[in-house]
Amino acid sequence: MNSVYTVLLLIASNTFMTFAWYGHLKFKEIDSFKNLGLFAIILISWGIAFFEYCFQVPANKYGFNANGGTFSLVELKVLQEVITLVVFTLFSLTFFKTESLRVNHLIGFAFLVLAVYFIFKK
Repeated sequence: MNSVYTVLLLIASNTFMTFAWYGHLKFKEIDSFKNLGLFAIILISWGIAFFEYCFQVPANKYGFNANGGTFSLVELKVLQEVITLVVFTLFSLTFFKTESLRVNHLIGFAFLVLAVYFIFKK
């Protein structure tokens, strides 16, 4: 159960991270936000990133095997990267209609899945 909890926390964390890092790129389409300066955008993104940390830190704390979790440090990192990729792909295809998923992207994703396989192989 601890591993499921860790993965769910990482998914939540990465969702907030993706919105913090890339969500502001859609501000030009929102009347209230389109004229914001860079500093204001940074503050908004920083506020969103706070919630990323509220999920990321517990995910790592509870998921790390030295704290009673199921994952080694390397496993946690690779798991987080793959979750980031999946969340980012869904985000970009949903919110940025000009983006597309191409064959070279799928090949790259396959290599990342292979990385997960080799990292988790005992």
